[in-house]
Amino acid sequence: MDQVTLLKVYGAVEQPLDLTFEELGRWPATAQIADVSRFHPKRAGDGVTLDAILAQARPKPEADFVTLHADRDNFHVSVPLAAVRAEGIVVYKLGDARLGPEHGGPVRFLIRDPAACHSQELDDCANVKYLSRIEVTVGRGRDTRPADEAAHAALHASQSG
Repeated sequence: MDQVTLLKVYGAVEQPLDLTFEELGRWPATAQIADVSRFHPKRAGDGVTLDAILAQARPKPEADFVTLHADRDNFHVSVPLAAVRAEGIVVYKLGDARLGPEHGGPVRFLIRDPAACHSQELDDCANVKYLSRIEVTVGRGRDTRPADEAAHAALHASQSG
């Protein structure tokens, strides 16, 4: 299989990462999350915990936010590092194959137990499909989540799935 980077992890980290499908699959079983549908019944696939990825990247002591970038659709979410670290799952495969775009792949970010959209930092809108980059920052990074209910409704209508 080719060694195409699926996910970049960079910013306020000691060790930037360019992760391929194969590298994501090499994390130990303790870092792998099988069948994300148990957290999100409408989602499918397997992933790696955000905590395991960040343990390898080693955020700098002053880092306090994680910004999730989906370059494909220019969607960006910035959430507090402490709140998301243990809750985040980087979904990258379905069965033995890469996660397809019909499932939000090649990489999709899910929060195990998000709040309803527009209610807290770790809301359902922080579940990012087409994730391409994870940027660790000092202070809040770019966040393009809608700011009002009408914009939230429009976003969900355009991005169902």
